[in-house]
Amino acid sequence: MQNQFFHLFSDIKTKEIAPGYFSKLIHTDANTINFIEVKAGISLPMHKHVHEQSSFVLEGQFELTIDGIPQVLDSGMFAIIPSNIVHGGTAVTDCKLIDIFSPAREDYRLL
Repeated sequence: MQNQFFHLFSDIKTKEIAPGYFSKLIHTDANTINFIEVKAGISLPMHKHVHEQSSFVLEGQFELTIDGIPQVLDSGMFAIIPSNIVHGGTAVTDCKLIDIFSPAREDYRLL
């Protein structure tokens, strides 16, 4: 089915981008879209990057800390993380997340 416009999500290989973070990555010229599944209790250490990041919880609860401010996100909330701001988090429950990065994550293209 793949062509210039339409693709099958099932054709995207799942990759472990950090311990316990299993992702399907879609890259455009301007963005990287990261569909993530993570089990309860798994944490992502505090870090920063040049990319602006928009984070959404599709299922479950995820505690995200941005610039020292913690917040539990669920499907009713999202976060915008500016470039070079320290952030990290922990899955409170099993989660399905979407992160959108701008510009595209060239490091993730190499995974």
